[in-house]
Amino acid sequence: MGKAVAELRSELRRLVAEHVPPDFLGAFTDDPADLETAQRFCRLLAEHGLLCLAWPEEFGGRGASAWEQTAVREEMWAHHEPRGAQYMGVNWVGPTIMRHGSPEQQRKHLPPIAAGEVIWCQGFSEPDSGSDLASLRTAAQPDGDGWLVNGQKIWTSYALMAQWCFLLARTSRGEKKQQGLTIFLVPMSAPGIEVRPIRCLMGPHHLNEVFFTDVRVTEADVLGEVGQGWSVVQEVLSFERVGIARYARCERLLLAAPAVLGDEWETLPAELRGRWARMLTHCRRARLLAYRVIALQSEGQVRPGDAAAYRIAVTRLDQESAEVLMEIAGLASLAGADGAWLRGEVEDHWRYSQASTVASGSIEMQRILLSRALLKAS
Repeated sequence: MGKAVAELRSELRRLVAEHVPPDFLGAFTDDPADLETAQRFCRLLAEHGLLCLAWPEEFGGRGASAWEQTAVREEMWAHHEPRGAQYMGVNWVGPTIMRHGSPEQQRKHLPPIAAGEVIWCQGFSEPDSGSDLASLRTAAQPDGDGWLVNGQKIWTSYALMAQWCFLLARTSRGEKKQQGLTIFLVPMSAPGIEVRPIRCLMGPHHLNEVFFTDVRVTEADVLGEVGQGWSVVQEVLSFERVGIARYARCERLLLAAPAVLGDEWETLPAELRGRWARMLTHCRRARLLAYRVIALQSEGQVRPGDAAAYRIAVTRLDQESAEVLMEIAGLASLAGADGAWLRGEVEDHWRYSQASTVASGSIEMQRILLSRALLKAS
């Protein structure tokens, strides 16, 4: 990516080392200090012009290349995402508002995202829809000069801490279930919104149920055109799926293992070390697939099939590398501070990898998307 990107990575690593505690395992733990660490770090990145690096200057960015923004994304995910929930606003909420929002919506929403001052959540999944998002039943019924929203969303990340929701609801019915869907930008403080946390056997998490009871929205809250939300959602999901650089964290932990183990590394079974090497190869594969999508997006193209291929590769990598690392941690002594650090990192990585093939669209749905794209191209 060139000298400029290498220098950017060095600056980001310096900022992480200076402002993020070494035992930081993400913003979403039982300790409120972890979320505050992430919020402070977001504001710090914004002050250095690094939070929304590739955004146009008129929207609060520096007009940098997509590859520089990719470097930010990779360094953040490699270090337990010290931006917390801000990656959602940076990676796809903001860019979607740039592409489809009104000038008023752009003036209202983009500056707070660029400053690291606001958290967004995504109101997509529903209890009875599963991965078939277009079958959602949350409805926005016409009411005077606006709509009343009623329904339920589930697995809504960050809903307890978010100020805004990127909400998909049905405003009409057409011949196809993808027709008649509309996107609303809804304040989470609106009357009629209730958030209930979902506790998880895997440990602290950020998932929630969200209930909408006669929540009033207006024309000013509509993103894009009424009834045309599905086409926007396809763009959103492509940006979201490539925006999570899971391979960067996998690679960092895989490379750390032999460095921490030292001479003990050679005592591990050859078969396990062979699987470790295979995981590094898979890291490179996932990275290249991500770069393919980023190159297309930087040219204004959004191809769901390419995003699906990346998503399949990176979520499988997440889980398979976690299994390899857990076996290494189970066989090694991991003495001393470095050993304790690696053990904690590996256990956290394994715990969160369990949901990776379901979150942001199940791996089965990604295979369907990829198959359709391949058949269409043939």
